[in-house]
Amino acid sequence: MAVAPAANTEMTDEQKAITEMVHQFADEQILPNAEHYDHEDTFPEPIVEQMKELGLFGVTIPEEYGGMGLDLTTYAMIVEELSRGWISISGVVNTHFIGSYLLMKFGSDEQRQKYLPRMATGEIRAAFSLSEPELGSDVQAIKTTARKGDDGSYEINGQKMWVTNGLLSALVFVLVKTDPDADPRHRGFTCFIAEKEPGVGENTGDYAGLTVPPKIKKLGYKGVESTELVFDGYRCPAENILGGEDAGLNRGFAQMMDALEVGRVNVAARGVGIAQRALELALRYSQERRTFGKPIAEHQAIQFKLADMATQVEAARLLTLRAARLKDAGERSDLEAGMAKLFASEAGRFCVEESFRIHGGYGYSKEYEIERLYRDAPLLLIGEGTSEIQRMVIGRKLLQRHKL
Repeated sequence: MAVAPAANTEMTDEQKAITEMVHQFADEQILPNAEHYDHEDTFPEPIVEQMKELGLFGVTIPEEYGGMGLDLTTYAMIVEELSRGWISISGVVNTHFIGSYLLMKFGSDEQRQKYLPRMATGEIRAAFSLSEPELGSDVQAIKTTARKGDDGSYEINGQKMWVTNGLLSALVFVLVKTDPDADPRHRGFTCFIAEKEPGVGENTGDYAGLTVPPKIKKLGYKGVESTELVFDGYRCPAENILGGEDAGLNRGFAQMMDALEVGRVNVAARGVGIAQRALELALRYSQERRTFGKPIAEHQAIQFKLADMATQVEAARLLTLRAARLKDAGERSDLEAGMAKLFASEAGRFCVEESFRIHGGYGYSKEYEIERLYRDAPLLLIGEGTSEIQRMVIGRKLLQRHKL
């Protein structure tokens, strides 16, 4: 049963054309192969190569650097379609997209010229690194440090955790502490563009001191690697501070928080995509499976589940597009991005679980796609800030905007 891409009356012709292309790509290339790569937990290289050919690594990168120059709203629509196929595929482009966003908004002219053209083609891919083994939601507790040496370069020491694309990326946008005495703490962090050799566990030469331990084994979200990064005497030139040393030193926290806003829209779009796929699977299975002499779709109990799922998908999609459109319009969208991420990730989990219940015993079988979705969905509740953190952000922002 083919389902057309999510209809949206407010789509431009260009958005319709791109989402239809990505929808077809998901149907023909991602969905038939996801099971294999998920089971083997191997990187889906052929799919990623085709994504390069489609230009999907340069969606938001300006045309002058070889990208498509599209807005965040269109990007969110693309992410929904990719995630409908398999959220691991959207993970390959997500951190790359955040890296290109950081360069476009805060990078120096030299940094943009140096990296964006190769990022647009997917020749080099980017990762994004905040988390550490001993800190989760408390970003200001970062321990990884960078100290300036006599030669003007910075020596980075410390350990990072949960880095998507940590092994295969060529660039890591990494937040480290450069002023331990800063008060408030957030004024003492800097974002470095750490270069490395893609696919190499222990870097040598110019990149010596950066080690990527074996990838973390996970419940779901397989195929795309999540790794630790160990910096031990890694040297980074001052010109690799995001925005350059003069503009970027000790400004990294605000830069990363800005990027997390778009990251949250991205995770929300992934929630919509997985919820949409769970609904499609439930609609199909409930019309094929018969009990008590009729398709289970004719039982009111099942229809109520389908109704709730479809309503959640639609609401999550609208919240996600609203947050993206506000950001595109240059308006603050921290509150809206938090709402979209909270609602859409929870909707993803809800719809997957309801679809799983509709599948009955078959939902527990690896023969059925819903089993993979059931393992993938919980990631969205944690990545880019947990649901609890989103509620804190939303509550705080609401009070700021409606101060008496």
